This record gives sequence, structure tokens and C-alpha cells, in this order.
Amino acid sequence: MPLGLLWLGLTLLGALQTQAQGPTENLIPAPRLSRVPLQPNFQDDQFQGKWYVVGLAGNAVSEEEHGQFKMYTTTYELKEDHSYNVTSVLLKGQSCDYFIRPFVPSARPGEYTLGNIKTYPNLQSYTVRVAATNYNQFATVFFKKVFNNQEYFKITLYGRTKELPAKLKENFIRFAKSLGLTSDHILFPVPIDKCIDDDE
Repeated sequence: MPLGLLWLGLTLLGALQTQAQGPTENLIPAPRLSRVPLQPNFQDDQFQGKWYVVGLAGNAVSEEEHGQFKMYTTTYELKEDHSYNVTSVLLKGQSCDYFIRPFVPSARPGEYTLGNIKTYPNLQSYTVRVAATNYNQFATVFFKKVFNNQEYFKITLYGRTKELPAKLKENFIRFAKSLGLTSDHILFPVPIDKCIDDDE
């Protein structure tokens, strides 16, 4: 099973058998949060809504998935306590899979933790940081988790539409490489219609 799919499972489900992933000693080390920017004056109400995952990069994303990883969506629903109910929808086989999890705000606006982390065995920490967004077109979001004492990180390029200007993709690649990733760890999911364009 490709590593990126395993990462997606980790991200969405928070559970993964380490042996299924193979050797982890070769993972690129996760950067310190101090190296990851945080969107100034983050507006949680403007960030909510549906985002397409246009780009994906991470230390468990592999080159072998280039051209076969399908686009999925993530929808942020803001609650009164300023947390989000976050729903990801992806095509798995011929059916649509829905993954829902709560993101709880930290002391820094634009940074979140997983609200129900105790329900995921072996998941020790989970941090989400909105690095940059203009709210109506794109967002770059950084995820970092510690699972079975191993650090994983990924960066997503969200779009309000399935296509984004080349310059935004170039900025995404540059940002991913600034955190130690290589071209082999960066992919752009194949746009699809099934599941991700259905009424949710």
C-alpha cells in the first residue's frame, strides 16, 4: 500500500499499524513548529467551508503515487466554541468515505489540536496550523502528529476550486522543500467528480 495512502489513513483515522508502513527510520524529520508560519489575524469564520485538496506533501508521501492519488475534499464547520467539525470525503473503491473529527483551537489563532485524540490508540499528539490563506481561493495547512513515537508531517494545498494558478502551486512546492521535503514527497491529486462534488 502506498505510503501516502497510509498517511491519509493516519490523518483521517489516527490509527495505523507501524509494520504496514515499512521502515520508518528513513522518514525526513518533522520541522519545529517555529519554522512553520502562522496566518496573521486568522479569521476562523472566513476559513470555514469546503476545500479541495489540490496539493499534498509529507514525509510519508511517496513518488510511486504520482498520477494515481485522487483528489478529496475537507470541509470545516465552525462551532460556537470556535472549534471545527472537520469532514473529509474521499473516493475509496466505488464508494464515498466520510471521516469526521474535531479540531480544537489552541492559544494561537489558526492553530488546532485533535479534540478526541484519546480515542485513537498510539496517537500521542496532533497539531494543525494554517500557514497561509486568502480564504476565498487557497490555503496552505501544516499537520504534524506523533504516532507510536514517530513524527509525521504533511502540508496540504487547499483550493476553493479544483484548479489553482501555477504560481500558488510553485509557492507550495517551495514551502514544502523549505521544510526538508523533496520532489518525491510532493504530489498533486488527480481531480475527480465522484463523491467530492456530491451534496454533503
